[in-house]
Amino acid sequence: MVAYKIVLLGAGRVGQHLGPALAAAGHRVVHVWSRTLAAAQQVAARIPGATAGTDAAALPSADLYLVAVPDGAVPELLAAATFPAGALVVHTAGALDLAVFAPHPYVRGGVLYPLQTFSPGRQISWKTVPLCLEVADAADADLLENTAASLSQDVRWVNSEQRLQLHVAAVWACNFPNHLLGISHTLLTEAGLPWELLRPLIEETMAKALVHPPFSVQTGPAVRHDRATLARHEAALNSHPEWQGLYKRLTDSIQQAATGPAANNETGLQL
Repeated sequence: MVAYKIVLLGAGRVGQHLGPALAAAGHRVVHVWSRTLAAAQQVAARIPGATAGTDAAALPSADLYLVAVPDGAVPELLAAATFPAGALVVHTAGALDLAVFAPHPYVRGGVLYPLQTFSPGRQISWKTVPLCLEVADAADADLLENTAASLSQDVRWVNSEQRLQLHVAAVWACNFPNHLLGISHTLLTEAGLPWELLRPLIEETMAKALVHPPFSVQTGPAVRHDRATLARHEAALNSHPEWQGLYKRLTDSIQQAATGPAANNETGLQL
């Protein structure tokens, strides 16, 4: 494995996981930058030999500068930071086009997008995380691919347009279901029932969706057009009008999908 000298810009959820993972893979993560010194120090403390700072105009030299900040903060940071001429600067954003580097022709731009959800206190198995790469200059492909391959066994080259669609799909697969699970959790709490009741159902739903086209294994009152049950559910949500409206919209979407070209519902599946 080729070891690189890396500067990490960002000490949020991605940076907290990515910096230590790169160090564990054998790279020299020499510096952690953050707008907040305490945040930078917290991440740097987990990386042997790393320094911490808040001055983006005084970054040490490195083979690779990894920008792990929220999508909307990337342009501002690129404008504020001082990189050595010709530095390879790579962001980790899912929905941000490679063209974000266009106003900064003195750097070489790239993307290393980890397709995973990151939360404090959660351990990530980096070997299975898809890492989606893109570079403006093909000469940088080996360095970026070597870096990614030191972390994951699933490294892919994905262009900006594909990555945007991937990011949208990831929101549908991760963020929206998590919000719906939050609604379920609240409804059970209000009913005095334990959240654990739903665990087997959630696990089976995810297991099926990972081995079948999800539309083909849709179950429930919406796909069955069970109007009586749908009406009772909607009435049960009277105290949550926003969720009641969401229930109706999702019911409509399920029914439309069931009659579209993707419909191939299994018989006998019920909930």
